Amino acid sequence: MRYRRADIVERAVGILDQYGLPDLSMRRIAGELGLQPSALYHHFANKQELLAVVADELLERGARPAAETVSWDQQVVALSHELREAMLAYRDGAELIATVHAFGLGVHAPSRRLTEAVRRAGFDEVFARAAAMTVLHFVFGHVSDEQTHLQANSVGAIDDAPLDRAGAGSFDLGLSLILDGIRQRQTQAAV
Repeated sequence: MRYRRADIVERAVGILDQYGLPDLSMRRIAGELGLQPSALYHHFANKQELLAVVADELLERGARPAAETVSWDQQVVALSHELREAMLAYRDGAELIATVHAFGLGVHAPSRRLTEAVRRAGFDEVFARAAAMTVLHFVFGHVSDEQTHLQANSVGAIDDAPLDRAGAGSFDLGLSLILDGIRQRQTQAAV
């Protein structure tokens, strides 16, 4: 049977969700598809390219229609929640997406969309990109910590309620602190 690129990505997503990122290997994917690992290289130059495509697929599955009528800061909050939910939807999703982003592969949509939202506040491209990356790194860090805790709890490694070190709503509180700083810059620029 001949597999398409989409079939390989689908199988990779399934392996990621069932076994986690450490077990997401070219050999395992090929084995589950009944192929030799070399057959995957007809579709992907290397494992990093496959991981980038899988990360983009997770984000695509979690994407929501953009609400253009909301303010720039409401859009940043909505995009941050969308990213958080997309990463939490799959085992090791946060680690995969943050790693792919750090390597400069795939996963460009969140930073691009966040930058566009901040630009709507009237900031130049350089500031908007820096602000967007600050939000993005907060989301990556918070969700990675959250997902690690949830997974450790699910396998009995810890016996604890879901992690929320800063109290209820720590994700929203942390995000609001960043947005307050951006708004402060906006106010200073208007003076």
